[in-house]
Amino acid sequence: MSGNYDEGEGVRAEEPVIVRDRRKIDPETGELRREPVVEDAPRPGDGSGPPAGGEIVDEAVTPASGLEKELAERTADLQRVQAEYANYRKRVERDKVANTTAAKASVANELLPLLDDIERAEQHGDLNGAFKAVADKLAGTLQRAGLEAFGSQGEPFDPSVHEAVQHSTSPEVAGPTVTTVLRRGYKFGDRVLRPAMVAVTDHEPEQEERPDTLVDPADPAEPPVRGDNDN
Repeated sequence: MSGNYDEGEGVRAEEPVIVRDRRKIDPETGELRREPVVEDAPRPGDGSGPPAGGEIVDEAVTPASGLEKELAERTADLQRVQAEYANYRKRVERDKVANTTAAKASVANELLPLLDDIERAEQHGDLNGAFKAVADKLAGTLQRAGLEAFGSQGEPFDPSVHEAVQHSTSPEVAGPTVTTVLRRGYKFGDRVLRPAMVAVTDHEPEQEERPDTLVDPADPAEPPVRGDNDN
């Protein structure tokens, strides 16, 4: 049993009973009771921070912020994959073009001896009739595919595309010059299939004329001048 016992009086004192009326309707008036309004606690003087007793929400750990961070990471991954795929496609296209060019150049290189025979036949006047028509068609097809002939008389000598098999000098040229083409050279695009076989003439300076002060050896020597004391 609860309560306090007073020894002096011999009577037990009962604790007071507190009854709280939580009914929403006042039994005396029959009107709806209003909830007591709890005013917001004042904010700090500088206006920062939530009111006293308010809920503190960390925006850095909210679900929306986490989704935005994950979305940004997935977007960056997608952009990186797209860039890698674009580079892969460019590399594949570049390799495809290089392989196609190499295959064409290989076929053209195998036909160079045939072009040499056609050129020699033309020089000897044997290229005529149906043979000439077929030769012209073959040469035109190879040119459209990318084959280009080079090496002509009078052009400057270039060791990267010319193979010098004969050499001479002459004062009529200013520098190393191709004077005779013994075999035509060919290239396919930027690739040199075969250098031109040529004869090269280099510059030779002319001999300087003798000055007038020199004595001609054919002329007789002048007699020495005799002095007054000479006998």
